[in-house]
Amino acid sequence: MHDMNDLRRIDLNLLVILDALLTEQHVTRAAQRLHLSQPAVSHALARLRDLLGDPLLVRVGGTLVPTARALALAQPLRDTLERVQDLLAPPGFDPASARRTFRLAMSDYGAAMLLPGLVPVLRSQAPGIDLQITQASREGMLELLLNGDIDAAAGVFPDLSPQLRSVHLFRERYACLVDRESVAGEEGLGLQAYLARPHVLLEMRGSGTAEIERALSAIHQRRRVAISLPHWSVAPGLIAGTDLILTVASRNLRAIDQQRLVVLPPPFEIPAFDFIFVWHQRREGDPALKWLREQMQAVVQVSG
Repeated sequence: MHDMNDLRRIDLNLLVILDALLTEQHVTRAAQRLHLSQPAVSHALARLRDLLGDPLLVRVGGTLVPTARALALAQPLRDTLERVQDLLAPPGFDPASARRTFRLAMSDYGAAMLLPGLVPVLRSQAPGIDLQITQASREGMLELLLNGDIDAAAGVFPDLSPQLRSVHLFRERYACLVDRESVAGEEGLGLQAYLARPHVLLEMRGSGTAEIERALSAIHQRRRVAISLPHWSVAPGLIAGTDLILTVASRNLRAIDQQRLVVLPPPFEIPAFDFIFVWHQRREGDPALKWLREQMQAVVQVSG
């Protein structure tokens, strides 16, 4: 246990440098991240090794590898520095004068649902706020949140760990897209007709297409996937003039070519799902993040 004399020996800047070193695992990159010289970071690492009685980072080949002690320190250190940052932040949040970068994770679908409405709000009300969008699997997004590598995520997350908080953005259903002429004269789309068609499968990271397969398995059916691809932008164009069928979240289909294509309900039950905004409990007191999620909620309410 450190007494106050021990704590006086520890410069808080050393902890900031240690956090950067553990994140980058590279002295030069840590120096660049902190806008310090490489010798200054090397000197700080030497002081940290002395204070903590551990090498912290050891060279293996051409890379620096954290020791067991360093790995154990990494997350508590990140949490502590974020709490200090929140403690020193000015009370309240003024979007007009704020300068901030939000690191958000969302799928291609999530970006299409949120960003066209959100970005104009940011540009007019909070021009100093920047967005850094990343994409990963559902599990990957939650891992980034838990590790403190992002500020928030938006998506479909049925199971959240106790450390995470969320707000509901909207409820979504699945719909089918087919060539209009291919269903001319037919009454809707029956199950046998659905299964007889070759399918386009969108395998975007975080898109959650497993729900469709689970719903088919529940009625002991399988579909034939003729085209599997990760690119939403090209998918509707593959349907026109063919017998292909695409089953996706219905909000994806609002802007499709109604002349050539038609949107139909699936001929079997695929459960609706909730699209949510998620953040770590350590960011609960962040007024800027609270403002951002309120803007997202307003955007989806307007878009319906």
